[in-house]
Amino acid sequence: MSHGTRRRTRTLQLAAAASLILVTAGCSGGLGGDGGGGGDADGPISFGMLAPFSGSESAFGAYMENGAQLAVDEINADGGVLGRELQLVVEDDACDATTAVAGANKLVTDGIVASVGGYCSGATLPTLPIFDEAGIPMVIPAANANSLVEEGLPGVFLINGTGTQQAAAAVQYAEQIGATSVAAIDDATAYSADLAASFVEQAADAGLDVAFEATVTPGENDYSAVATQLADEQPQLIYWTGYYQEGGLIARQSSDAGFAGAFLVGDGSVDAKFAEIAGDGYTDNVVGTFTQTPDMIEGADDWIADYTELAGAAPGPYSTQSYDAVRVMAQAIEDAGSTEFDDVVAALEGLDGFETFAGPLTFTESHTLSGGGFVIVSIDPATGAFVLKDDLQG
Repeated sequence: MSHGTRRRTRTLQLAAAASLILVTAGCSGGLGGDGGGGGDADGPISFGMLAPFSGSESAFGAYMENGAQLAVDEINADGGVLGRELQLVVEDDACDATTAVAGANKLVTDGIVASVGGYCSGATLPTLPIFDEAGIPMVIPAANANSLVEEGLPGVFLINGTGTQQAAAAVQYAEQIGATSVAAIDDATAYSADLAASFVEQAADAGLDVAFEATVTPGENDYSAVATQLADEQPQLIYWTGYYQEGGLIARQSSDAGFAGAFLVGDGSVDAKFAEIAGDGYTDNVVGTFTQTPDMIEGADDWIADYTELAGAAPGPYSTQSYDAVRVMAQAIEDAGSTEFDDVVAALEGLDGFETFAGPLTFTESHTLSGGGFVIVSIDPATGAFVLKDDLQG
């Protein structure tokens, strides 16, 4: 891959996002900035993280920051990166595109040399041209819409399974339980729509009957229209690909309307708040597609203890992926012997079997994982937390 031509012509989507960029994004920070991240050869190396620290998804921001900080602390205790201390700089993106653009520009101005954040795909997508123009490579720990890598930007790498891979796990589970009719509901956000479309396509290819598809507006309280449609059509499995606020309401309202099939949710809904919103007695049929959390990973007890000591609370979703995002980026810089964009990208592409929580990592040509690593989780009625149900290996 040629990295000298990375400032290529954008599609309309990225061009629109780039129009939001502040004028400082292309001329300050990054590798040449004076914020201490890369310009001072003796100063700290700064990694930036955009994550939701406000808004409905704020719990995930704390998990991500603490996981990343644990990796930073361990790396510094072992001598740092290229003999320099590593530091983490965080900004709130609130899972909102406009807020994310402002946060990305702030990180560039602060002189970060790499990005290790990204939770909501819709908020992460418009930051891609900002970091690309600034020469900042990205290892994205959570956001996983296919659109993140479809542009082929050289500095974008995903260490969470893609929407295509997650949809494949959903289809596999549908077949496993003998479902022959399925439905998909999304909330029109980039992540949700991408996952739903991929599920519908793969379900049809597998010979399943797609009973219906629907898109809802996030933030509402009444989803009785789609709940009634679910009850009327009675697909054997519905895949909700949005977030837990709306998902919990749809699960409750569809059950009240008479839907009796499996209610499968995507990883954006895998949180204990889903059960809290749905209410007692409304989650018996709820399962989810998800990558494994620390409590599901064999041999993670020591890591969980270290995280809990740092954070004062147990780790949650995307804490391990954020931990690994820092480690992957740090290893690439160490291998490159440099923080220069082209050198780091080449080193990321050259990683071969680097050990992560998801297993040995080697990036594909499109800078994604070779395997998604998705499992099926269900809700523990005693705690409301999602727990491992099926690793899909049988």
